[in-house]
Amino acid sequence: MSPPSVTLSLHRTGSRRYPSTVKSAYELAMDRLQKQAPVRSLTEAQKAELADLDSLYKAKVAEREIGFGDRIISAESAGDFAKAEEVRAQLTIERRRLEEEREMKKERVRTH
Repeated sequence: MSPPSVTLSLHRTGSRRYPSTVKSAYELAMDRLQKQAPVRSLTEAQKAELADLDSLYKAKVAEREIGFGDRIISAESAGDFAKAEEVRAQLTIERRRLEEEREMKKERVRTH
């Protein structure tokens, strides 16, 4: 069995000829990625659930920022700048934890 023949259209650039179907390194990498982990399309219900999760966690982060913000202001007005920095660090940790929790839940939605 002989391989199928491939016809490439050529276009001229300067004095060189290039096949018009040549892919860039980026396109080749994207093709390989698509073969390894094909993109799944989401249902409308999944999209809605993902949006709900984003909204819920945005509210949770805002709630934490308000609570921690009050503690930061209290510490700074008392002149305890070390305590204020400690509370800022706690807020950063809490934000990261909520982001990780949100992403885990979103991944569960995407895979089911």
